[in-house]
Amino acid sequence: MLGYSLRSVRCHRIAVVTGGNKGIGLEVCRQLAASGVTVVLTARDETRGAAAVEKLREQGLSDVIFHQLEVTDASSIARLAEFLKTRFGRLDILVNNAAISGVELVDDPSFGPKPVGEQFNGMDWHQRIGWMYKNSRETYSTAKEGLRTNYYGTKHVTEALLPLLQSSYDGRIVNVSSGFGLLRYFRSEELKQELNDADNLTEERLDELLDMFLKDFGAGALDARGWPGELASYKVAKAAVNAYSRIMARRHPRLRVNCAHPGYVKTDMTRNSGLLTPEEGANNVVKVALLPAGGPTGAFFAIGKEASFL
Repeated sequence: MLGYSLRSVRCHRIAVVTGGNKGIGLEVCRQLAASGVTVVLTARDETRGAAAVEKLREQGLSDVIFHQLEVTDASSIARLAEFLKTRFGRLDILVNNAAISGVELVDDPSFGPKPVGEQFNGMDWHQRIGWMYKNSRETYSTAKEGLRTNYYGTKHVTEALLPLLQSSYDGRIVNVSSGFGLLRYFRSEELKQELNDADNLTEERLDELLDMFLKDFGAGALDARGWPGELASYKVAKAAVNAYSRIMARRHPRLRVNCAHPGYVKTDMTRNSGLLTPEEGANNVVKVALLPAGGPTGAFFAIGKEASFL
């Protein structure tokens, strides 16, 4: 009887994708559903989330369900956890994709007119990133909100769904990260070493470091303390997600907990300046979500291949 039950579970996996109504998240939902996974597509906005599910169903992907989720709202997270517990009793795959830029987007006339459509085609990666830097403004408020969503949202969703993941025969968490989360962007060697110390770093120390970052941001001391420069909040939040993933992998060896950098993708967040399509970026995430049982844990995958956190 146990063998039959296990085969049934193997054939019918359940996944949750946060921020699933557009961009990379929607494509992750589509590709997982096309692989035979039952997908719970989540989004903050119920109308947009329901429309995204309907779009996938029109493509013949009927095994997709919408559930509202605001990753910064504890009651919203709790409602999702209760729904999953009642409906499925377990969770096999969690893709933490929901994120914000942590900046205000502006158009800086001194950097020239905003490229549109094919105008980006004449710009290389550095030029596109440079344009993004020049057309972004980071304030204390946006930096704080960036950490709240990109790090603490990921952490709180993971904590709430952890018992359901532990009920799976092969529970796995994929935290959508970024090349900007690599430790090379930190100018302090002490910060780099501490964030890279996967054997000793704790969640409590991560909280202290993030509090320190916001304090230094408010005091205008990011340079002096060796934090990242442009898009600082986004870089620090993604580095924290990477570190948290390694902590979770160490603490829960039965789970597969990995980070996936999808690449520089054309999305609303990048103002469509990316080099990859959402389909290509999502594929780099789905590859990690569907790794064979017993595969790596506590690893960073850059554009589909295992890479360094540095």
